Amino acid sequence: MPLDDDTVRLAKGKNLATVVTLMPNGQPQALLTWIDTDGEHILVNTEPQRQKARNVARDPRITVLIHSAENPWDWSEVRGHVTETVDGGEARRHIDELSRKYVGTDYRNPIGPRGRVILKVTPDKVNTPKLLGR
Repeated sequence: MPLDDDTVRLAKGKNLATVVTLMPNGQPQALLTWIDTDGEHILVNTEPQRQKARNVARDPRITVLIHSAENPWDWSEVRGHVTETVDGGEARRHIDELSRKYVGTDYRNPIGPRGRVILKVTPDKVNTPKLLGR
């Protein structure tokens, strides 16, 4: 399923997203995070040792709820699965791009010895107020 224009707009903007993955016991884990898109996938940048990365390595199902920073009624829910993980220099460059988008500088937090990864989320279902007829 392709991403709609509203989802791409929200993911490209300075909006946060709640990323939901499944813990080993099946319980959902939700974290607020920076978000991006390549127009086809939702992109989540994290470290491979973080729980959300470990969760999707075991079970690739994921939900990303993007919240507009300006309007609480402007949102997009993307239910899908992680179909690719990108690491190395591309993931490092991407976290710097995200940091510049959200805080105006390159990423300054320490990065663990395993570096960064981009989780590429392929949508299975997209919900927005417009798509739901609201």
